Amino acid sequence: MTRIVAGSAGGRRLKVPPKGTRPTSERVREALFSSLEALMDLDGVRVLDLYAGSGALGFEALSRGAGHATFVESDKRAAEVLKGNARELPFRDVVIANRSAEAYVAAEGEPFDVVFADPPYAVTDEELQKVLSGLVNAARLTAGAVLIVERASRSAEPAWPEGVESLRAKRYGDTAVYWGQVRSDG
Repeated sequence: MTRIVAGSAGGRRLKVPPKGTRPTSERVREALFSSLEALMDLDGVRVLDLYAGSGALGFEALSRGAGHATFVESDKRAAEVLKGNARELPFRDVVIANRSAEAYVAAEGEPFDVVFADPPYAVTDEELQKVLSGLVNAARLTAGAVLIVERASRSAEPAWPEGVESLRAKRYGDTAVYWGQVRSDG
């Protein structure tokens, strides 16, 4: 079990898939959202949670005021747990896509203001770069959108696609969080 740290659903517990996922720790989520809320107002933003697992990052964003969250999870069992979590929480504007991150970002759809990407450690840097580039190439990001990528601390910073600038990197034990932002100057 993991729980939502703060906001309207703070303290609510989330079920975690039995295996194959690595939920972001509460400590990392608390630090990540403190930084995110210092950078931007979350009220009404559209959030994309790639490699969603239990949905902890997207649900945390909704709890703190985001207006919409799309969760993308390729593992069928994890997607079922995610759907159960969504049913237990008070959020209405939620979409769950049981497909690969690469397939999802290649499809047409509404743009997002915040993207969380917490891929399994087995996802290669090249595969992740393809997904991040897909977001930019398919126009799935708003001007000024923030991308937050969680990786093992031994991993290199993601190769940000053209038009995305690196903001910061922070290590929390064996976890590293990398921040990028879409340049709004075109």
